[in-house]
Amino acid sequence: METTPSFDIEQENKLILKEYRALLRLLKNNISKHDKKNIREAFELAMESHSSMRRKSGEPYILHPLSVAQIAAGEMGLDVTSVICALLHDVVEDTEVTLEEIEHRFNKEIAKIVDGLTKIAGVFDMNSSMQAENFRKLLLTLNDDIRVILVKLADRLHNMRTLDSLRRDKQLKIASETLYLYAPLAHRMGLYAIKTEMEDLSLKFTEPDLYKEIARKLNETKKERSKFINDFIRPLKEELDRRGFDCDIYGRPKSIYSIYNKIKNKHVPFEEIFDLFAIRIILRSKPDMEKSDCWSVYSTITDIYKPSPDRLRDWLSNPKTNGYEALHTTVMSNVGKWVEIQIRTERMHEIAEKGFAAHWKYKENSSDNALDVWLEKVQNVLSNTEDNAIELVNDFRTELLNEEIFVFTPKGDLKKIRKGATALDFAFEVHSAIGRKCIGAKVNTKLVPLSHKLRNGDQVEILTSNKQLPNEDWLNFVTTTKARSAIKQSLKDDKRRISQEGKVELEKKLKALKIEDSEANILLLCNHFKVISPMDLYFEVASKRINLADLSKLDTVAGKIKLPRPKELESKAEIQSFDLAVKEALKKNAELLIMGESSDKIDYKFASCCNPVPGDDVFGFITINEGIKIHRTNCPNAVQLMAKYSYRIVKTKWTKQHNIAFLTGIKVSGIDDVGLVNKITNVITGQMNLNMRSISFESEEGIFEGKIMIYVHDTTELDDLCEKLLELDGILSVERFEAEEK
Repeated sequence: METTPSFDIEQENKLILKEYRALLRLLKNNISKHDKKNIREAFELAMESHSSMRRKSGEPYILHPLSVAQIAAGEMGLDVTSVICALLHDVVEDTEVTLEEIEHRFNKEIAKIVDGLTKIAGVFDMNSSMQAENFRKLLLTLNDDIRVILVKLADRLHNMRTLDSLRRDKQLKIASETLYLYAPLAHRMGLYAIKTEMEDLSLKFTEPDLYKEIARKLNETKKERSKFINDFIRPLKEELDRRGFDCDIYGRPKSIYSIYNKIKNKHVPFEEIFDLFAIRIILRSKPDMEKSDCWSVYSTITDIYKPSPDRLRDWLSNPKTNGYEALHTTVMSNVGKWVEIQIRTERMHEIAEKGFAAHWKYKENSSDNALDVWLEKVQNVLSNTEDNAIELVNDFRTELLNEEIFVFTPKGDLKKIRKGATALDFAFEVHSAIGRKCIGAKVNTKLVPLSHKLRNGDQVEILTSNKQLPNEDWLNFVTTTKARSAIKQSLKDDKRRISQEGKVELEKKLKALKIEDSEANILLLCNHFKVISPMDLYFEVASKRINLADLSKLDTVAGKIKLPRPKELESKAEIQSFDLAVKEALKKNAELLIMGESSDKIDYKFASCCNPVPGDDVFGFITINEGIKIHRTNCPNAVQLMAKYSYRIVKTKWTKQHNIAFLTGIKVSGIDDVGLVNKITNVITGQMNLNMRSISFESEEGIFEGKIMIYVHDTTELDDLCEKLLELDGILSVERFEAEEK
């Protein structure tokens, strides 16, 4: 943001007024004269406060809070208070206006929300990247007023929509933050449309070429897709009209990000993804007839198209934690393609699109307390104060992303728990005290171990014993944050108790040997016995893993311990790895620019998780012990690194190219045939004159999969190789080999 006088002020004022009137139109049905007066005052205060400020794009800064307020009102359906707070969300942070002034001009409620937005300004600030401690502050505001989070999500969405004006490294950081935490947060809030747009925009900046390619192919197949949808819908609409249902039916295209995920995770090309869209049926139904009407529509559909028995999802009887209600089914069309159909009422549709904001609107008609249940789970995550901020972010993300299953207690009560949860997770879900004493479970009357994974519809009885205590092995198979936190806390309490016994034992031994029980001596003993802390030292003593008789062998002077100097390390054999050879070559040829500096001036190495080669879009990551590591921006670990440690990301790019080979991997699959391996190696070494480091092939039931580690000079050469291999008879796919598959 900066002061820039050389703009057409009259034109800008017209644009600002146009956007303000657009905001009022969004609120016209839910606004009183008093509300309109307050919105006008908030707009004028924001306009005055931000008058000299501009965004990176050069536009007047006031257009940003106006856009955030429009998202809050139009796309989230938030109340007037939220809209006023959206207009004022940057005022206290960026200008001289105080919270006291806002409270005086408006009210305590608005001042409190603006205060929450100000406290966490760094989290979504376009000029700085999110760090975990800021995220903890963000989560803490959930208990003050959930509208703080909702306005911040509107703020982030608008920032993502205007990300083009920032530098490439800033785009990567902010897009990765959005994809890693804020899109899942929007999803958990029930804001599906916003979550989807955030994912698509994140992909647009992290994988621009792939994003454009999918968008282009979607556009090219639009006409064909529209014809298929119309042909599919026609008999459905006719039959539903005949049976008296008042409804709308339309085809909804799948998001670019969801298609990208299928290409990436299922290893199928775009052309082989059939479910590029879903059919949505929106019913106008009386409140007491909603469920029965949805099931009647389902019955009508299955009279026309055959359903897949494994693909029925009933979120009518058991809504999702974020309040989502619908009936999903997948049916076979007349041309042999599976089609997903979503059935919901207008009320359910509004909740699906606007999340908890719409949920509040219908709360008086519903006993569902989904928001409170979820907030309680968040509080459980936050209550574990001994976790560092990074662990907290990981735990919270786990809670955000989990899918749910439904299980029953012995008395038939229904409980929701995350997919993949074990019997022990369920025990802690019932109560922490029951979890700590759990020795096993009966699932559907059959005895199972603690590690047994639960399935949808299981009936679970927990078996306990007063003699049982949690142990560290439990952490290997619990999946819920509540169970993990309770086990860790129990283990820490137990360790403290045992450590206290060890401390007493050590003090007695030191006294007998006339060695001071000083902090300096205790730290020297920690170093000598290779333990991290005094508590670990005492614990090892109590556990008999440290023999106190060894203390008599130590050198002491006047009660102080003297430890011998460590031996000099023996010189290592001068074996130079491939990575080091490449690094030396790069030093001579300055292939990389890191933070604007030639690579020969900076300590760095290539990340083995993605093996970048010249031509790849790359970034540098500052490690603790290994200098800077160079990763591809589409590395499996990139989003996580850029989101959680964005302050350690440095700008990196390739400069001039030289004849240096880089190690990468390709995976080849196809139909097994005699001589196929020879054909593949002939292309690599014969036609393209490339060197291989390793090659391995596996074959099962006529299908083979080969993994080849190979040296290439750049991405162009790698692409050429993949194209040549695909031309061979029997080869079905060739793709870059990610480290996680090694």
